[in-house]
Amino acid sequence: MTQQNDSQFRIPSILDALIPIIALIIMLSTAVVYFGDNSSYGPNQIALLIAMGIAIIIGLKNGYTWHSIEKAIVNGISISLGAVLILLAVGSLIGTWLLSGTVPTLVYYGLQIIDPSWFYAAACIVCGLVAMSIGSSWTTAATVGVAFIGIASGFEMSSAVAAGAVISGAYFGDKLSPLSETTNLAPAVAGTDLFAHIRNMLWTTVPSFVITLVIFLFIGFNHSGTGAGSTESIETLTYTLSNTYNISLWNLIPLVVLLTLAYKKMPAFPAVAIGAIIGAVWAVFFQQELIATMAAKGADSVKGTIMVVWTAFFDGVTVNTGNAEVDELLSRGGMSSMLNTIWLVMTALSFGAVLEHLGMLRRFVDAILSAAKSTGSLITSTVATCIGTNLITADQYMAIVMPGRMYKEEYERRGLHPTALSRTLEDSGTITSPLIPWNTCGAFMMGALALGSYEYIFYCFFNFINPILAIAYGYLNFKIARIEEPA
Repeated sequence: MTQQNDSQFRIPSILDALIPIIALIIMLSTAVVYFGDNSSYGPNQIALLIAMGIAIIIGLKNGYTWHSIEKAIVNGISISLGAVLILLAVGSLIGTWLLSGTVPTLVYYGLQIIDPSWFYAAACIVCGLVAMSIGSSWTTAATVGVAFIGIASGFEMSSAVAAGAVISGAYFGDKLSPLSETTNLAPAVAGTDLFAHIRNMLWTTVPSFVITLVIFLFIGFNHSGTGAGSTESIETLTYTLSNTYNISLWNLIPLVVLLTLAYKKMPAFPAVAIGAIIGAVWAVFFQQELIATMAAKGADSVKGTIMVVWTAFFDGVTVNTGNAEVDELLSRGGMSSMLNTIWLVMTALSFGAVLEHLGMLRRFVDAILSAAKSTGSLITSTVATCIGTNLITADQYMAIVMPGRMYKEEYERRGLHPTALSRTLEDSGTITSPLIPWNTCGAFMMGALALGSYEYIFYCFFNFINPILAIAYGYLNFKIARIEEPA
């Protein structure tokens, strides 16, 4: 086979680059209109594949071969394999922690100590502290975040707002944690020091978080569901939990172990997998009565226990309490619950890989830079590129690395300190990823928190406010570090 060289490729025109993007936007919008909240369960994946096909046709027209495009798709999918393993492990973790009573215990005690008026703010703060301690928004959402969704159900409060509070807090903590992968990646790409990067981020991140907390406090204090109906719902949920599970502080040991492993910088996949296994062991020791009710009829105790615990890993748990709402809260998890999310991630990354390989993303950036004259417009362009990369490549790491490489020389040429670039990459690339349902982060949050609607996106206030504040700082020239100044 003859080797294809770069001279055979034609640079895509703006129209070439726009056609697959416009086609994707039209198809995704149509999918939402026709299928509603179910659009991520197949329609969006087909839209991404068709848009990818359109881009491939344009690439072939511009001189690319199918062999080189196919190789780019394979490389694009390979980027997601680490995330796929984590998704599968998280599915198992949710299943075994529901069976072991870890999540139900968190919900039970949470209902005892948290008041509805400051529930959303509390969820945001707690998730922020946990994420800052362990450096992972994903682990935070899949553990304490799941519990807060359950507590919201008990208070008869909005699960969408609760999810927004969980995600806002998780990304605030993740963003400022020196243990976070993205917090280390951004300064590495921009060429600056980790702690200089974190210090510089405080100027945009802390004010954004404070504003977010004020909003959640306002929503909580104006919550109308705190009367007799809500009290009755809380009593019903706590009574059902205590009757179904052996509620004990011992049930929280799997959470303590997982958070300790994450704090010790163990990689996410083995840490979450160990957490899932410990949850299974805990279920055997502490939830024998529950397991007995879930075991198949006629099965002896050993066989029944093995089958119930085994099923929790791959297909989650199904709890029958007699209360449909409680059953819906407690019945989920397992690797199978993450398969649709994995399907969405793989198709989205394939589409993004094709656009990057064909030079379409680079074409957008070249056009943007020609119009970005001031510091404010440069930072706005960076934010827009990071968000666009999140939309197209469906991966927050790509949304940091690609714009970082593209804009690094321009920031240096204008005398801006590398921390100005690294902060902007985090203020937009990291922060906006969970707002996009087909992004790895958005798909993960929907799967881990069992969200059936995109409504949660509108309540991730921190994730909206932070990039807006970053742009405002750019135009005001406020706290924009320059090369001759200390970071």
